[in-house]
Amino acid sequence: MTAERKALHQAYHDYHYGFPIHDDNELFARLVLEINQAGLSWETILKKEAGFRKAYDNFDVQKIAAYTDADRARLMADAGIIRNRLKINAAIENARTIQKLQQEYGSFEKWLERHHPKTKAEWVKLFKKTFRFTGGEIVNEFLMSIGYLPGAHSAECRVYPKVLEAKPLWDN
Repeated sequence: MTAERKALHQAYHDYHYGFPIHDDNELFARLVLEINQAGLSWETILKKEAGFRKAYDNFDVQKIAAYTDADRARLMADAGIIRNRLKINAAIENARTIQKLQQEYGSFEKWLERHHPKTKAEWVKLFKKTFRFTGGEIVNEFLMSIGYLPGAHSAECRVYPKVLEAKPLWDN
């Protein structure tokens, strides 16, 4: 692995993967990135993250929920992201779903907390019922990456104690 590739993966591993996220836009960002990773490598997504942030208004749920067909066309033409119609439509529809969850529960995070704890299978069933383009692997990685399910780091990993300090919900 080149030094550049190693740095890309290490930054995500050391500072993001498995750490709780308390901002709805960032939770949405992680969900969109996990959806876009389906069928691709995580490295591809990490390399395109800045492009995603730019194309999707820094993952502002309110802005994306208001996207029009013109925005869909703009995203389909943007080489800085994954240009997959199903994934783009899922991002927009999921932003609209999160808006509804925010109205009902106060935030996307509070909706997640309300349903915690669940097994992976229970989470997958809930996500499939609630969101678009959310299969088992996407839901598992999303929830591990935000601290709702264990497994992002092993107990022997040097980052593990830092994750525990951040109080992931799986450790409650």
